[in-house]
Amino acid sequence: MPKSTYQEAIENSNIVSKTDIDGIITFVNDEFCKISGYSKEELLGKNHNIVRHPDIPSEHFKNLWETIKHNKKTYKSTVKNLTKDGRSVYLNTTITPILDKDGNIKEFIAIRYDVTQEVELKKDLEKKDKELKLLNKTLEMRVQEQTKQLKELNQTLEQRVKSEIEKNKQKQKILFWQSRMASLGQMLANIAHQWRQPLTELNLALFNLKKSATKQEFDELEKYYKDSKEIIANMSQTIDDFSNFFNPNKEKQKFNLKNSIDESLNITRKLIQKENIQIQKEYIDIEVFGVSNEFSQVIINFLQNSAHAFNKKNIENRVINISIKEVEIESANFAQVTFCDNAKGVDEKTLDKIFEPYFTTKHQSNGTGLGLFMSKLIIEKSLNGTIFAKNSNKGLLFTINIPL
Repeated sequence: MPKSTYQEAIENSNIVSKTDIDGIITFVNDEFCKISGYSKEELLGKNHNIVRHPDIPSEHFKNLWETIKHNKKTYKSTVKNLTKDGRSVYLNTTITPILDKDGNIKEFIAIRYDVTQEVELKKDLEKKDKELKLLNKTLEMRVQEQTKQLKELNQTLEQRVKSEIEKNKQKQKILFWQSRMASLGQMLANIAHQWRQPLTELNLALFNLKKSATKQEFDELEKYYKDSKEIIANMSQTIDDFSNFFNPNKEKQKFNLKNSIDESLNITRKLIQKENIQIQKEYIDIEVFGVSNEFSQVIINFLQNSAHAFNKKNIENRVINISIKEVEIESANFAQVTFCDNAKGVDEKTLDKIFEPYFTTKHQSNGTGLGLFMSKLIIEKSLNGTIFAKNSNKGLLFTINIPL
C-alpha cells in the first residue's frame, strides 16, 4: 500500500496534529477540528496549549517535554483537553518526535483517539461505588444501634415486669412477662422475614449493576443503581418501624386507634401478603387513653390467630374486617373496635376458654397460649376497657370497648 494511503487511513480514523519544535501547530486533520470545536484557520500557527485544560498540573507538561524533546522518545498518556465551547474531553495521546537525517528533531506528530465516554463512565462508577459503600456503612451503623436498643429493651421490659409483680398478683404478671417475650420472638422473626426478600433483591440488583457497567449500558446502570438505593432505604425503614413498635419508654397518653391499627398492619404486612389475606377497613378518627404499641400488640395477636385459622381450615378467599366507631353504652361513650375474619369460627366449648392462659388450639411449636390472655390483660388493665369474642355468621368476632 502506498505511503500516502497509510497516511490517509491514519488521518481518517484518528485525531492527528503536528507542531514544530516550539509547539506551534503546523497541521491538524478534520477529526482534530471536530473534537476541539476550532476551525483549521483558528488552530494553524497557534501554540498547542490552545486546547490545554487548566486542571492539568504543570508537572505533567514538564514530564511531556522531557520525554519528547530532550530524550527524543515517544510519549503516551490519557490527556484532558478543553474544547472551544468549554467542554472537557479525554484523549488517549501518543506524541512522537520526527527526526531529520542528522538525528535532530524537526517536528512532533500527535495521534489521539477519544476516550471521554469511557473515562466519564469510570468516574461515574467510582462515585456510585462510594455512595453505595456509604449507604452500606450507614445501614450497618443503624443495625448496630437498633441491636443495642433491642438489648436495652429486654432490660427495660424486665424492670417493668418486676414493677408490675410488686403491684399485682405475682402469677398474673409472670404470665404477662412470658407473653411479651413470646411476642418479642415473633416480631424478631418478622424482621428476619421482611429482610430476606430485600436482601435477595439487593444482591440481584448489584449483580445487574456490575453487568450493565461491563456492557456500558448506561440507562440500565442508572436503573439498577436507583433500585439498590431504594431497597436499602426500605430496609432502613423496616428497622425504624420495629424500633418504634418496641419503644419501652412510652407512657399512657391519648393516641389515635386508626394509627395504632395501621401500625399493626404495617408490621405484619409480609404475613398478610404471604397468606393472601384481604383487609377491609371501616375507620373513624377517634382517640383513647393508653399505650399505642400495647394496643397494636392486641391487633397483631388477632392477625396471627386468623392466619393460623385460615391455614388450618383451608380457607381460600381470606378476608378480615376491622372497624372503628363510637358507641354509647349505659349513658357513657366508648370507642368500639371490631375484628372479624371468615375462618368459620370456633366451637362453643373452645370459645369459653380462648382468653385463659396457656390455652391454645395450635400445635405446641406454633403457639404459647398467652396471646389472647395478654390481649385481654392489656384491654382491661391498660385501657380500662372490655373485650368479648363470639362466633359470627362468617367467623370469629372480637369486640373491644374502650371508654372515651
